[in-house]
Amino acid sequence: MTASVEINGITGSIVLTGQFDFSAHRDFRQACDEILADANVQEVLVNFNAVDYLDSSALGMLLLLKEKAASGGKSLALVNCRDTVRQVLEIACFGKIFSIR
Repeated sequence: MTASVEINGITGSIVLTGQFDFSAHRDFRQACDEILADANVQEVLVNFNAVDYLDSSALGMLLLLKEKAASGGKSLALVNCRDTVRQVLEIACFGKIFSIR
């Protein structure tokens, strides 16, 4: 998986490509750190458009990102989730924790 950062005004996006699992933790953490360090970013979007798989370690990484974003006063949303990704998020009840668009 790759994680790239796109910043557009006050919105920062982490664009994920590939399978989101434990092997992606380094790339994902670097992308998160880059976005969270930008004082202009007020909203963080995690874009799942090109992700077809995620596992429990990915869910843990998302929870850590949510915690860090909240402590920095930034909102967080999960966007463009494919059916398989959305099913995993629903089973984990992430709809109660995250904004999923």
